[in-house]
Amino acid sequence: MGRIAGRFARVEPRQRAGQLVLGLLSDLPRKNCWTIAERAGEANPHGMQHLLCRASWNADAVRDDVREYVVEHLHDQEAVLVVDETGDVKKGTHTVGVQRQYTGTAGRIENSQVAVYLVYAGARGHAAVDRELYVPRSWICDPDRCRAAGLGDDVVFATKPELARTMIERFLDAGHHVGWVAGDEVYGGNPKLRTSLEERGLGYVLAVACSAEVTTKAGKFRADTLAARVPKRAWQKLSAGAGAKGNRFYDWAVIDLTEPSPGHRQLLIRRNRRTGELAYYRCHSISRVPLATLVRVAGSRWRVEETFQTEKGLAGLDEHQLRRYPPGPAGSPSPCSPTPSSPSSGPTNTPARPPTTSFR
Repeated sequence: MGRIAGRFARVEPRQRAGQLVLGLLSDLPRKNCWTIAERAGEANPHGMQHLLCRASWNADAVRDDVREYVVEHLHDQEAVLVVDETGDVKKGTHTVGVQRQYTGTAGRIENSQVAVYLVYAGARGHAAVDRELYVPRSWICDPDRCRAAGLGDDVVFATKPELARTMIERFLDAGHHVGWVAGDEVYGGNPKLRTSLEERGLGYVLAVACSAEVTTKAGKFRADTLAARVPKRAWQKLSAGAGAKGNRFYDWAVIDLTEPSPGHRQLLIRRNRRTGELAYYRCHSISRVPLATLVRVAGSRWRVEETFQTEKGLAGLDEHQLRRYPPGPAGSPSPCSPTPSSPSSGPTNTPARPPTTSFR
C-alpha cells in the first residue's frame, strides 16, 4: 500500500483502501462491500462504497503503479503480453456497458458486462496490468442512457481489438519492453491490430478462425485447406507449457506466408493428439524464430485464463458493487490482490477509449 498511498487525497480513503485489499486477500466466502466492511469492524458498507464511488483518488495512477509493481517483480526478457476479455453476467439493464452479448464466463450469449484485460506473463508468474471496459455500440447510440450511467458525451465506440491496442500502447509508452503478444480469434482476426503491433516492432501469435485466408507462394488459401496439405513428417510434438496435469503436448506444424511488408509471417497449426482438433494462429516476428518459440508464445495465452480464474476465485473480480461510470465496476476489485499466479495488482479503472473516463 505504501506504493499507492500518495494517490489518495485524504488519509481516510487511503486507510480504507488498505482494509479493502486485506479483505480481498482474506478467506471470506464472498467479497463485497458488506463482507469486507464487516471484516474491518465497520457497522455498514457505506465507507467502502464511498471509497469506490465518490472518494477522491487517482485510479489511473494506481493502475500505473500496479503495472510498475508487476513488471518489477515478474520481469522477464521473454515475457508475453496476453489480451483477452472476460464478462460478468448481470440481471438488470442499468449497469454501464451491460447488454445481451457473448461471454466466456457463461459460454453463451447472456445479459452481461465485458471488459478487455492485458496480462503480463513471464516465467516467474503472471498478473493483469491493465483493463478497459467494453462499451457496446448500443450504449454509445443512446446518449441519455450513457449520461444516466455516468458516461460522458465524448466517449466513442471502440472495438475489443481497439481497446487491446490502447492498452498495449500504454504499456510500451510507459517505457517497458516485450517481444510478443498473444490473443484469441477476436484479436487475431483484426488486421488493424496486427498492423499496429508490427509497426511497434512486436512479434505476435494470434489465433484465427479456420476460414481465415492467408497468402503463400502458391497463392491464397483458407487456413484449414493448408492444414489438410501438411505432410505427416512436418508435424512436431511439442509442449505448450505446463498445465494442472503436467506438460500440455500437441502436434504442431508451421507454414511460411508471403506478404510484401517487412518481417516474417507464418501460419502456426496446433493439433490435439487425442481428438485431432485443429487450431490456427497468425504469427509475425522481426526475424525468423524456431517453431518452439512460436509454441511457447501460443501456450502463454492460457495464462490469462488462469489469471481470471484466480482473481475471480480469490480476489472477488466478479463481485461488482456499483453501476455507474465513473467509477463503473469499482466494486469489481479486478487485478488488485497478490496471489500465487497473479502476484499483484490494484483497484480497477476502466476507460472506454480516449478521451478516457475513469472506471475504478
